[in-house]
Amino acid sequence: MRVLRSFLKPGWLLLLLFVVAFAAACFAILAPWQLGKNSDTEHRNDLIRAAVDTDAVPIDQLAPPGRPLDPNNEWHEVTLRGRYLPDDQVMLRFRYSQERPAVEALTPFRISGSDRVILVNRGIVANSENGQVNVPATPSDEVTIAARLRKSEGTSPGKEPRAEGGQSTAYTIDTAQLSRLTGLMMDPYYLQLSPNQPGSLDEIELPQLESGPFLSYGLQWLAFGVMVPLGAAYFIYSEVKARRARRGADNGDGDQDEVAVVEAPPATSRSERDRVRQSLREVGSRSGNDVDITSGGQIGDGSASTAADDAVRTKLAQRYGK
Repeated sequence: MRVLRSFLKPGWLLLLLFVVAFAAACFAILAPWQLGKNSDTEHRNDLIRAAVDTDAVPIDQLAPPGRPLDPNNEWHEVTLRGRYLPDDQVMLRFRYSQERPAVEALTPFRISGSDRVILVNRGIVANSENGQVNVPATPSDEVTIAARLRKSEGTSPGKEPRAEGGQSTAYTIDTAQLSRLTGLMMDPYYLQLSPNQPGSLDEIELPQLESGPFLSYGLQWLAFGVMVPLGAAYFIYSEVKARRARRGADNGDGDQDEVAVVEAPPATSRSERDRVRQSLREVGSRSGNDVDITSGGQIGDGSASTAADDAVRTKLAQRYGK
C-alpha cells in the first residue's frame, strides 16, 4: 500500500487526468469526426454515381417550386427553360484553373412563365496573363439548359458577399446571402451548369469518387484511445514493480550483513592441516618438548599443548581474521 500511495502526487494525478481526457476525446470527438466525414463522402459518392447513370428530367419533377431540395436528389441533372439575368451576376472568388487564379460566374436564371429565379453556376474562368478576368456574356434570348442540382453552402463570419467596384463578389455559394445582395428571391439551392450548354464556361468537373483518408484517420484515433491508457497502465505497473524490487533488495542486504557476522569460517583443507602440523613441530622443538601430531596430545609438562593451541589460533586468525 505504501508504494501505491506514493502515486497520489500531483504529477501522477495530472498524468492520469491527461490519459483519461485524451482517451475520452479520441472516442467521443476525434474518431467520430473523421468517421462522420468518411460517411458523408461515401454518401456523396453514391449520389454522384446514381446521378450520372440517370437521364435529365424537368426541374419541377425533382425540385418543385416553393420546396427545399431533397438531399437525395443532389447531383441529379434537370432541364429548365428561361432567361439569364446578367445584371445581377456574382463572381465567386479565390478559385483556381489551369494553375492560375480564377473565378466562377454565378448568374441568376428566371424560369419562363413564372417569377421563379434559380442561381446558376455557369463554370470557371481563369485570369488572363495581365491578371484581368474576361467572362463571356450570357445569351440574351430564352434558352433551355441542363444543370445539376446542388445544395446551398454556408458563409463564414466576415466572409459575406459584397459589391466591390460595381461588381458583386462572394466567397461561397450561399443562396440566402446572395438573394439579399442582389435583391432577388432565389430558390434555396443552385444549379451547376452541364458542359456545352448555352452560357456555359469552362467545365467544373465532378468530384473524384474516392473515400479519402477519413476512415483510416478515424481508426487511428480509436487505436490511440486504446493504446494511451494501456501504455500508462504498463508504465505504472513497471514503476510499482521496480519500487518493490528496490525495497526487497534493501531488506535483503541487511539480513546478509547479519548472517556474515555470525558465519563461521569454513573447514580447513588438507594442505592447511599439514601446515599447522609443521608449525606444531617447530614450536615443540623450540620448547624442548615432544608433540604428538597424530592425536593432538603432548609429552612433557603441557606447555607444548598451549603453544600448539596458540599457533593454531594464530594461523586461523591470519587466514580468516577474527
